[in-house]
Amino acid sequence: MRVHLRLLGGLTPREFLRRHWQKRPLYVRGALPRFADLLDTADLMALASRDEVESRAVVRRGRRHETRHGPFARLRARPRDWTLLVSGVNLHHALADALLRRFSFIPQARLDDVMVSYATPGGGVGPHVDSYDVFLVQGSGRRRWRIGRTTFVANPGDLVYLPPGVRHDGVALEPCFTYSIGFRAPRGAELGAAFLDWLHERGLPDARYRDAGLRPARRNAHIPGELVAFAARVLGRIRWTRADVASFLGEYLSMPKPHVVFEPGQTRRGGTVRLDLKSQLLYRGAHFFMNGDAFTMPRRSAAALRQLADERAASTTALARAGLGRLISEWQRRGYVRVEAS
Repeated sequence: MRVHLRLLGGLTPREFLRRHWQKRPLYVRGALPRFADLLDTADLMALASRDEVESRAVVRRGRRHETRHGPFARLRARPRDWTLLVSGVNLHHALADALLRRFSFIPQARLDDVMVSYATPGGGVGPHVDSYDVFLVQGSGRRRWRIGRTTFVANPGDLVYLPPGVRHDGVALEPCFTYSIGFRAPRGAELGAAFLDWLHERGLPDARYRDAGLRPARRNAHIPGELVAFAARVLGRIRWTRADVASFLGEYLSMPKPHVVFEPGQTRRGGTVRLDLKSQLLYRGAHFFMNGDAFTMPRRSAAALRQLADERAASTTALARAGLGRLISEWQRRGYVRVEAS
């Protein structure tokens, strides 16, 4: 609780969510005292050179901002007006993942990633509006923020929260790092399309229209009533329940992004099982979702697995006693978890 109070400027998570979440911005000076950068420029540029990592470089030219997307085979920082942004750094660096987990009072299903930006003086991406919630943690260096009509300078360890739809602009005053903790906010159309695909895989009607008794068309641009009736019959057979929606969401929200790659591992012994940085384990009751796979566990196993999901780590002994030894071994082989010595 003390950590959250400092992080949120003296507010408890409940107070923050009630007063600010998706309502108004919050600026907290010294939210993370003695905050140190999670990686250096060489580390960030190395990530930006990899095919499975999303990155972009932005150069400001007057009022225009020119963007190039990675991967970058060769990358050199400009002395001024230059920014490198790398998404999903938490999937590759444990310290970035630890920063993300500081905001665990928000459900994991809403957490997205940590984007790290490095900017030289004058660098930034320009004034813009995001469609999702974001926390911005200032690393080394200073950045001047304009949020609405408010202007201030963020120093190392300062935090800014921005709800969706708030116009903002951050400009580096000196070489600086900024860490953006973003949140998932799927759109209705996106969910609808994905849900229909999910239903189709589970038996959505796939009948083909037939019109063996077709007669010559008197108005050939007119849509036949028989075709409308066929479509209505097929679509009317689509059925789903609340349980279907919950299962779909579990698979959808735990599914790794297309560029994420797991490294197969070997079965090892140790005292602690930890989820891989890239793994997402969610649950609802006894229904679990690991990286897009859905399964149900008996009561004696479910409690231990829920602890692993919530804490992202659990005792090997506790998991074995819960009858989860084979599952953990399989997840080791897939690269979903790693086992460490106590």
